[in-house]
Amino acid sequence: MDLIQLVYASRPFGFDEAMLNGILIDARRCNTRDDITGALVCRADLYLQYLEGPAAAVEAAFTRIALDDRHLEVTRLASAPITSRLFPTWAMRDDPPHSWMWTPAEVEEGAFKRAGADQVIGVFARIAEEAA
Repeated sequence: MDLIQLVYASRPFGFDEAMLNGILIDARRCNTRDDITGALVCRADLYLQYLEGPAAAVEAAFTRIALDDRHLEVTRLASAPITSRLFPTWAMRDDPPHSWMWTPAEVEEGAFKRAGADQVIGVFARIAEEAA
């Protein structure tokens, strides 16, 4: 099976706890169905999501996300083939923002758009290590 990883960032539209819970419920249901695993970091100014799984399924999920009105300015940050998963048991891990991530001011200035693929994948590699 051809596996890929895909990382995107977006700005939340109308972010609150109820919206986050709705996104997580939808993601976990669809991801379980489609053999996708990953993690989502959310805060009031940023969604940063890592998806991994079969290439066609991950691309279809990304297309759905890009059309979802709970997201603004959806930006693909990284996408590449992989041989193993970072989050093999997580249909969608929900991680709080970490102090070592970008500040709100850095997000506003577009830091995530300037970050290289290695840096954004590194965020999720670190989250996966913390979860182990």
